[in-house]
Amino acid sequence: MPKPDTARRLQLRYAGRCGSCSASLPVGANAFYDPASKMVYCLNCDVTEVESGVAGASARRENERRTSARESRIRSAHPKLGGLILALSDDPQSTKSWAAGAVGEEVLGIRLDGLVSSSVRVLHDRRMPRSRANIDHVVICPSGVFVIDAKRYKDARPSLRVEGGLFRARTETLTVGGRDKTALADGVHKQIDAVVDVLDLPGLDRIPVTGVLCFVDADWPLFGGSFMVDGLHVLWPAKAADLIRKPGELDDATIERVYLALARALPPA
Repeated sequence: MPKPDTARRLQLRYAGRCGSCSASLPVGANAFYDPASKMVYCLNCDVTEVESGVAGASARRENERRTSARESRIRSAHPKLGGLILALSDDPQSTKSWAAGAVGEEVLGIRLDGLVSSSVRVLHDRRMPRSRANIDHVVICPSGVFVIDAKRYKDARPSLRVEGGLFRARTETLTVGGRDKTALADGVHKQIDAVVDVLDLPGLDRIPVTGVLCFVDADWPLFGGSFMVDGLHVLWPAKAADLIRKPGELDDATIERVYLALARALPPA
């Protein structure tokens, strides 16, 4: 993908079209060429500033910040015994959850990075506009854009509980380890809305944007297991990879244009 160490400026020997803004580039024009994606870009589209991000980076930073703050509090309150107290006690669950979340994002990030090609682009840990929340992963591929929220509930089984039907309204409940976690779907829908807003551009506004809840280290059954809830895919990393590999209608140039638009509008968290 376009980065300072791969994209280089040159004079075109063949006419082309900018992979970001679709501007026509005649023979002899100065442009950026990215050998990794085999795409060209006009000089107005500074592809060298695009960052794909680091999976789990913001969650990892928050865990380290909380751990450091706790250590400082304990050592300040107990100058002589602070080290012993820290050695004999664990971080609170609220701090551990950030570390667990970072691991989940990192594991899924490695899987997604293995799919990157001229037809698959991946963004990690993106900051949402006007929000303190972030988007764990965004994948752009031939079948559209996937907004993926990584969750790590170790050894807990995600499942769908359906109630109602014939004589009363049908309701769907996402449970994890028997607990109602439907609120997780609401968070993904907000992330989808942020991506859709960015893609409100000519030629990009009809591209499908789909949400995914990907549970890492969950207790998935040997057969089946994945399901849909509130229009979202609920699955595991390998199943997410299968979803991304499916054929679609987007060509490499459109995929690259979407990638660059999202990378710039949703900076690394």
